[in-house]
Amino acid sequence: MVASASSPSFSPPKPLSAPQKAMRKMGLARDIDLALHIPLRYEDETRIVKLRDAREGDAIQIEATVVSAEVQLRPRRQLLVTVDDGTDTCVLRFFSFYPAQQKALAVGQVIRARGEVKGGFMGFTMMHPAFRAATGDLPSVLTPVYPTSAGLPQTYLRRAIAGAVSRADLSESLPPAMAWPSSPQGKPAQSLRQALTYLHHPTPDVSIAALEDRSHPAWQRLKAEELLAQQLSQRMAKLERDTLKAPALKTKAGGWHDKLKEVLPFQLTAAQQRVGLEIAQDLARPVPMHRLLQGDVGAGKTVVAALAAMLAIDQGWQCALMAPTEILAQQHFAKLVGWLAPLGVRVAWLTGSQKKKERTEMLALIESGEAALVVGTHAVIQELVKFKNLALAIIDEQHRFGVAQRLALRDKMQDVGMEPHLLMMTATPIPRTLAMSYYADLEVSVIDELPPGRTPVVTKVISDSRRDQVIGRIGAQLAEGRQVYWVCPLIEESEALDLTNATATHEELSAVLSAQLPGTTVGLLHSRMSVNEKREVMAQFTQGSMGVLVSTTVIEVGVDVPNASLMVIEHAERFGLSQLHQLRGRVGRGAAASACVLLYGTPEGGRLSETARERLRAMVDTNDGFEIARRDLEIRGPGEFLGARQSGAALLRFADLNTDEHLLEWARQAAPKLLEKYPDMAERHIARWLGGKSEYLKA
Repeated sequence: MVASASSPSFSPPKPLSAPQKAMRKMGLARDIDLALHIPLRYEDETRIVKLRDAREGDAIQIEATVVSAEVQLRPRRQLLVTVDDGTDTCVLRFFSFYPAQQKALAVGQVIRARGEVKGGFMGFTMMHPAFRAATGDLPSVLTPVYPTSAGLPQTYLRRAIAGAVSRADLSESLPPAMAWPSSPQGKPAQSLRQALTYLHHPTPDVSIAALEDRSHPAWQRLKAEELLAQQLSQRMAKLERDTLKAPALKTKAGGWHDKLKEVLPFQLTAAQQRVGLEIAQDLARPVPMHRLLQGDVGAGKTVVAALAAMLAIDQGWQCALMAPTEILAQQHFAKLVGWLAPLGVRVAWLTGSQKKKERTEMLALIESGEAALVVGTHAVIQELVKFKNLALAIIDEQHRFGVAQRLALRDKMQDVGMEPHLLMMTATPIPRTLAMSYYADLEVSVIDELPPGRTPVVTKVISDSRRDQVIGRIGAQLAEGRQVYWVCPLIEESEALDLTNATATHEELSAVLSAQLPGTTVGLLHSRMSVNEKREVMAQFTQGSMGVLVSTTVIEVGVDVPNASLMVIEHAERFGLSQLHQLRGRVGRGAAASACVLLYGTPEGGRLSETARERLRAMVDTNDGFEIARRDLEIRGPGEFLGARQSGAALLRFADLNTDEHLLEWARQAAPKLLEKYPDMAERHIARWLGGKSEYLKA
């Protein structure tokens, strides 16, 4: 069809250039995104250094005349350009070059070259220096060097960012009645425009140390802005959830909840009772509970979860418990069936490895509502699983699950306009600053007391050169009727890491121990075994017919064998701190004195890295999971510590929870005031910093 003269003409969108595509891929779509793309480092092009004053290793800028330029073919093709600044000469060496560059470096050209000066027998050299014609005045500010990617040159990025800073809306998002925090040096806060302008182009007199350690007032303003955005988004997510509806699960006197307490073979600790009451009060409200239950390894979180489940079952609703691994889910299932079956409560079991017949039977029980409690792995959130009336979702080791998985479990509720209550559990205690920031939208309960009868675990750090002594210690434990874990980091040999594999260790221990103590069974457990094989091995170890279990980290969480009194962790320097603490928690669960041996291998250099030494030192210093978590945060930072908590949302880019607690405290206090009195400013601030990413905070 031919368009009439009066019809509007259609112009297809102009295709993006390669640099524009690269910027989009890096998330630099808006002016504010570019304005907040802070330099990695800076180059000082504000002054010229004479070669006679240069020292080897200095990164300097020289102004000199090209006196010779030639392409050498051996030992490899390279462009050698000799320049003279009147005090000395320097050879500029390029292994990669183009005809345009050769033309710019022709004899007689006066250029400014910047790079690291190397000294040698042939005099000064610079490898691949940045250079340009020596025209115009020297800049008055440092030149930024930005994080970039293939297809996005620094020159293009610098122009784009300079334009974005001038265009971006950097207006104040706090009213005059509220003040931004001053710097640690007591200097008043800069405006956002001042801070960003300075960080993109600092003056030559700036303290490089203050820029690098981010203590400069410009950095303080940026970090305060970021933390405020995070606190606002968390608080808004919480307020939004409070407008949703959930079943009000009130406690019934003499109901299933009370009956479970009566049949438990142990007394609840004071901490378990306190946390149970906090959860019960939440569940009684007609809004969705979002509570994080944290407690150290072996603190008794499962029984608290069971009591919460009974509050839902009391009212005729269903409960689901999801665990990240089949071993952990199996442990939960066995415990819960033992407690609930005598009361007549039906517990369903769902995993990806089930036979079709059993799975079909379980799906029917869940859909009909006959199964009041459903325990399983990720299989619980699969599309085929239909609940009759899910009211409570419990997620164990919640950091192992991503946002999408948690949302999928919440979406299993059939009632339109209703959401299930959500209880998340973790045996990795959350450091205070992390709880204040990334978990600010959750209510947090802490079981800070271990059940009676738990014995402290003695931790020893021993070199692998004393491996034979450790194996001898195993024989002594077995002779006393105890059981032992031996954990290896890899299944197969790796040429890169040269770690002993679980299979070789299993063979070694089997040979040595069968000679010492005939009849000793040494088992092997790793992730490549079938589910049935894993189940059989764990059953033998749990029942006591297996003396030693050689395993990879699949036994990190959930395994509860009170008779196991020795844990040996091979190549302990390769493990993370929280993982070491989780593994140590597999012993000390009975009355017998227990020990954890951290076997470390010495690298070629003869010394462990400082990080590895810090981890091993922390394990010896304390059994306190909260102190372990604090040190782990210091060593690893929040990104690794959080796992998938914020999957899809940006972690803190600028603030550091180890050094900026005062700014976090300020943001915590400022956020509710801003939301209550100036909601428009609060929304503008969140949009500036998070864009659409704040949606992920609702999971």
